[in-house]
Amino acid sequence: MNRFEYADSRFMPNEVYVRRDMVVRLYDGDTKTNFENGELILTSHRILWGRPGDIPRGNTCLSLSLRHIVFFEEENPGPFSFGRSKKIVLHLSEPAVDKMPGPTDNSLYNYVKLSFKEGLDPNFITQLSDTIMRQMWEFAPAPGLIVPNVRDNQENTKLPTRIKTRTGIIGIERSLQEKQKETDESISLAFQDLTKLMDMAKDMVAISKTISAKIRARQGDITEDETVRFKAYLMSLGIDDPVTRDAYKSSNEYLEQLAKQLAYILEEPIKEVGGMMTLTDVYCRVNRARGLELLSPEDLLHASRQLAPLGLPIVLRSFDSGVMVLQIRSHDDNAVVDRITELLKEKGFMTAEDLAQSEGISVLLARERLLVTEKHGKACRDDSIEALRFYPNLFLEEISSE
Repeated sequence: MNRFEYADSRFMPNEVYVRRDMVVRLYDGDTKTNFENGELILTSHRILWGRPGDIPRGNTCLSLSLRHIVFFEEENPGPFSFGRSKKIVLHLSEPAVDKMPGPTDNSLYNYVKLSFKEGLDPNFITQLSDTIMRQMWEFAPAPGLIVPNVRDNQENTKLPTRIKTRTGIIGIERSLQEKQKETDESISLAFQDLTKLMDMAKDMVAISKTISAKIRARQGDITEDETVRFKAYLMSLGIDDPVTRDAYKSSNEYLEQLAKQLAYILEEPIKEVGGMMTLTDVYCRVNRARGLELLSPEDLLHASRQLAPLGLPIVLRSFDSGVMVLQIRSHDDNAVVDRITELLKEKGFMTAEDLAQSEGISVLLARERLLVTEKHGKACRDDSIEALRFYPNLFLEEISSE
């Protein structure tokens, strides 16, 4: 309470009325005082407390400058505190040396409480926080400014431009709330754009299904080459008519049709990467082409196992290491081994990374090709802390020379 001063209730230059609350009691820390059932006025500069009717008449009242408030918080009564009113705790800085006289010169507490007997208006916290953040007391009054009376200024709640400043916990919380609100608005706008994109995608899929149906029915003067080329364009755009489970009565029929579509989609891409593609790469490529109709890993694996029985141009292969790939049926390991053997003789030795960079394939496939070469007896390994290196098998040359 030693931060309160006795002051004239008339407003200072540039001081603006904010709000009025009735039946308010003052606490010195946790201690009740005799200042109860009073009238509290919040202005742009101060908190004024007086007996009902004293402040509007310009009588002496208690004044607490808002510059002393470090931060404030709401204190709710406990679950068993029936009838107790809500309080606002004002944590205060040290009193100024030139402070005017007040109700007390010394206090054991660095905070006071405002108890609202008739209930705490939620707007009080918002208005108090905004008023402290604006720091109107730092601005000099304009020349010739006429200071209105409290009663004349109750309608004037408009304050100048907001100034962001540090005001303790409450100020930080309000800043976080504003940032959260901005984030929520940005997310809402993003989802609106995503919804529009989804609607457009559905329209494109519908169009592609119609075109695909016409192609299957051979309507119009479309040649065989044009049909294949057009369907390839559609698939590259990811808007062709994908095979889905709900379109077939049995799982076997679904998997067979899915296997045929996989062969159609992947035959050329697999040839372009050397005749072999890992199942993980296949999964990413196929789902990217299918658009909204995503394929599960289980369905992809089961459909891949149907490739060989159906006599399709690509088949599923599992290496000794457990790596699974789709490869062209005509893929020849002997040709791969001969190619790797030539590279080993040319380079002297190679790691999986070296082969991947040289052939433009993944490191995983490069390692499997080196292991296949080793399995055919055309390469030897040197497994050290530096790397796993493969060298040409010089024993074969010595044997052939003998």
